[in-house]
Amino acid sequence: MSRPDLPDSQEKGDSAGTWSEDRIPVVDLDVLVNGDAAQRSQAIRHLGRACEEWGFFMVINHGVPESLQGATMDACKEMFGLPAEENAEYMNPAPMAPVSRGTSLNSAYWRNYMKGNVTEYATCTRGLMLALTAAISESIGLDGGRIAEALNLEDCFQLVVWNQYPPAGPEVGLPPHTDHGLLALLFQTGVDGLQVQKNGRWILAKPIPNSFFVIAGDQLEIVSNGRYKAALHRAMVHGEQARMSSVSMIGPCLDTMVHPIPELAREALQGVEFRGIKYREYIEHQRTKNVNENAALVVARAQREILARQGSPNSPEINA
Repeated sequence: MSRPDLPDSQEKGDSAGTWSEDRIPVVDLDVLVNGDAAQRSQAIRHLGRACEEWGFFMVINHGVPESLQGATMDACKEMFGLPAEENAEYMNPAPMAPVSRGTSLNSAYWRNYMKGNVTEYATCTRGLMLALTAAISESIGLDGGRIAEALNLEDCFQLVVWNQYPPAGPEVGLPPHTDHGLLALLFQTGVDGLQVQKNGRWILAKPIPNSFFVIAGDQLEIVSNGRYKAALHRAMVHGEQARMSSVSMIGPCLDTMVHPIPELAREALQGVEFRGIKYREYIEHQRTKNVNENAALVVARAQREILARQGSPNSPEINA
């Protein structure tokens, strides 16, 4: 009898620029940034398909030094190893506190997490995600700076999270969910556990050396009017080893009103999929809910009768 916590398959990823329906896409940032016209065009199409069909891919040649990744994980291990009394001041702080620590612990899942700001690592990963955002904007038929402009990414929100999944805990480290932001970068220790869902199947994501997993979040789904989907993923715990991961995520400026980009809404046969919602309010809404797949998107999903009263996608409310 199959176990629901086990993946349906294990995939390490395709070679950059190639495509397979059941293998995690690999995107080469160096080609996206420095390739000739033909190389960039092919890489942009590959990236768009990855966002549309997976919402999840690996990025290589990303420019973040491997030594910095290692130093960041070492800092993570050090902070999780601090005595409880030294961590007490960071437990259960305000939602936007620069440093915090917590425990997600119930009968279903278990993880410890630390949120903080590691300046050099945060700067490097933010630059990488902004470069990917520009390429994603091109892949959907917009100018490279259009998504950044729409989300006010010059003043973007950024969060760095370290996760530790104890080996003695339940098999589910973190249940299926989507991320509230725009994009997230994840790398982990040598212990696998990240799974992504595609076409109803859970796939164990096995990283290739010196790569990041890139996870599309709810704000990309909203701003693209549902064309690019937020990736449903979960963290599993198996065996006797603790698993650790580092996640760097960006989102819109907290006070940005996020809605589908009008050009995409006008082109969509299905019409406008999401109403406008301030990113700060979206985060607050998600924090009031239990982790439950992509349920937080419901608050932003458009109600047809409301949109009918507001008018077409060209109405002031949609274009605001």
